[in-house]
Amino acid sequence: MKKSLLALASGTLGLGIAEFVMMGILPNVAHDLGVSIPTAGHFISAYAIGVCVGAPLMVVVARTRPLKQILLGLVAVYFVGNLCAAFSQGYWSLLLMRFVSGLPHGAFFGVGSIVAERVADKGKESLAVSMMIAGMTVANLFGVPFGTMLSNLVSWRFPFLFNAGWGLLIFYLIYKWVPSLPALPDVGLKGQFRFLKKLAPWLIILTTMFGNGGIFCWFSYVTPQMIHEAGFAASHITLIMVLAGLGMTIGNLVGGKCGDLYGLAPIIRFTQVLMLVSLLGTFFFASVPWLSVLLMFIGTACLFAVSSPQQLLLLQNSRGSEMMGAACVQIAFNLGNAVGAYLGGLPVEAGLGYRYPALVGVFVVLLGLLSVSIYLKRERMMKRI
Repeated sequence: MKKSLLALASGTLGLGIAEFVMMGILPNVAHDLGVSIPTAGHFISAYAIGVCVGAPLMVVVARTRPLKQILLGLVAVYFVGNLCAAFSQGYWSLLLMRFVSGLPHGAFFGVGSIVAERVADKGKESLAVSMMIAGMTVANLFGVPFGTMLSNLVSWRFPFLFNAGWGLLIFYLIYKWVPSLPALPDVGLKGQFRFLKKLAPWLIILTTMFGNGGIFCWFSYVTPQMIHEAGFAASHITLIMVLAGLGMTIGNLVGGKCGDLYGLAPIIRFTQVLMLVSLLGTFFFASVPWLSVLLMFIGTACLFAVSSPQQLLLLQNSRGSEMMGAACVQIAFNLGNAVGAYLGGLPVEAGLGYRYPALVGVFVVLLGLLSVSIYLKRERMMKRI
């Protein structure tokens, strides 16, 4: 791996821990702050909303700055947000710091995708983007289980302290290894949003939001599902999260490679069909421990198999507005995260049990599958003209 991609991957690793560790420590946070688990799910949504706000804010504030400077500024915000989250004393202060921690997420992925595409070897752009995203999957393979273990052994605050320390390392690696690339051409603020006048980008945004959002309906509550439905002990959750991270890692690399070989949109559609199968299976077989874990592995693999294809597909459909276009995938991803965490919590609050978020996710993924199918149909019609 090129050093520049490794530096970007270290950043997505930190962002991945910041985003996903909350799913593993949710019961501990809820107990310590005296709120219900569905209410603690708001900390997941707050981070996702921060992502959605931060990406367009970055375009407004820093669109004319060199790409490397933007990345360093985003890492500084990541450091401050996680450090303050570690010392939050109540529901509202942690909610605010989760929002702040999410601000640099989408912007980092947006700018990082542009850098990865520029430094990639010809014909391997999707693989290069998947290498950058690989940091997030490694976060779920090692970082999130490690954070879950720290939370169980010491305190839920320690994962956030770790994130803050990791932020210092990210800053150093980007400063040393990412080349000084020039700023993108300034097309003005309106120019950054011009690509949204076309239908194709909206279809990609919708398939990202609903496809990933359907998985998050279920994955936001995977810890209580494994405990209350599958019957695992709390001490087993760390290992289960490792398996979830392994699924993400394998899915990301396979999705990036297949995207280069078979086309971006077809791989997205095929993967979303697998999402439906895994969610339906989870709903019907949540009480079967080994099958529940296997379906979790498939679901998390699908979640990241579409990441680099979606990122690159929207980048290709936003030429001239690449900074905002690349960031829009992360906006859609995390909007799906926020909506998914909320919708998945509704049946739990109604007392239906922790298998029902997966059923809600089925209907949400169907909307994503419909969007990418329309995109593919339009693309094939345009090729015939």
